[in-house]
Amino acid sequence: MQNGDDRKIKKPSYLTTVIIIAVITSLVFTYIAPKFLWGKIIPLPYTGTGPLKKEVVISKAEPSTIAEAVAKKDTQAVVGISSVEYERQYYILEKQVEGVGSGFIVDKNGYIITNNHVASPESKKLTIYLSDGSTLPGKVLWSDSTLDLSVVKINAKNLPTISLGNSDKIVVGQTVIAIGNPLGLRFERTVTSGIISALNRSLPIEENNKQKIMEDLIQTDASINPGNSGGPLVDAQGNAIGINTAKVTTAEGLGFAIPINIIKPIINKVITTGTFKAPYLGIVGYDREIASYINADIVIAEGIYVADIDPKGPAQKAGIKKGYILLEVDGKPVDTMVQLKTVIYSRNIGDKVSVKYRTLTGNIGTTTITLGK
Repeated sequence: MQNGDDRKIKKPSYLTTVIIIAVITSLVFTYIAPKFLWGKIIPLPYTGTGPLKKEVVISKAEPSTIAEAVAKKDTQAVVGISSVEYERQYYILEKQVEGVGSGFIVDKNGYIITNNHVASPESKKLTIYLSDGSTLPGKVLWSDSTLDLSVVKINAKNLPTISLGNSDKIVVGQTVIAIGNPLGLRFERTVTSGIISALNRSLPIEENNKQKIMEDLIQTDASINPGNSGGPLVDAQGNAIGINTAKVTTAEGLGFAIPINIIKPIINKVITTGTFKAPYLGIVGYDREIASYINADIVIAEGIYVADIDPKGPAQKAGIKKGYILLEVDGKPVDTMVQLKTVIYSRNIGDKVSVKYRTLTGNIGTTTITLGK
């Protein structure tokens, strides 16, 4: 015998190892897995032979289109407006005339923008229809028939609102959405989509048997029908860039909206002070688009042409004369009447504004005008 145990331990063969692993795996799948693993630690595989043990929960997808996203964001802030006015007939009798239009809430405390021809101081009864089904009486705080704009107030709090965009930044071809109540309240909060077809359009219309020209309108092919008047025209972010106002009934795809920027200084002052009084410049002005309607001999490349002037008004006192062209007010170019009014309306009566102008001889000058009543 040899000292110690120096015998070599024989390693199991490859075949033996395979057999051992197979036996262990079989025991695991046959006895251990069904009781302790399947459905507890290891999820059950789907074999396709029966229903799944658990329901598949699909999260709600985001809006798939711009129109869907805007509708979800803005429709609750669009209101229906019904009004009653009386028209005198045969100098004695009065006829009751009812109208229905649209508007939209721009302040949570109940301030609403709409058209003057939808809600005016002559409206004897004004009813506002909210998206939750409730109705409230409305009161016109400010109105302008020339601009065809009104601000209406209802007594309510925490209302949904639509944010105001910047109509100076919009471009032809961009997507827009019109929301309103076409053909009455039966089709309330109808959403239509389209594009901006053109800018700075002027439209001659007849109102109360009088002819007038609406200035610097946004043209769109989004459907605008009777009852849409006063509703918002919004951009792809859901911001109001216009107030729907008119449609050419003799053509398809010709709707018009008032640029939102003209009412922004007005609504801010109405909310702050309860009303708005327009500062007075004392001129009759034409921009390039309006001049083409009034006088074909007037050619304007830029600015506002002074077609007439109040001989006792602020502009006359500051040295402005008939035939001059106003180029800038307070350093801001004014190539449309909306741009001029937006700058003037953002000021107060008594404020001084600097004006850059071109004379009849082509000379450039500057002056300071004190805005009047």
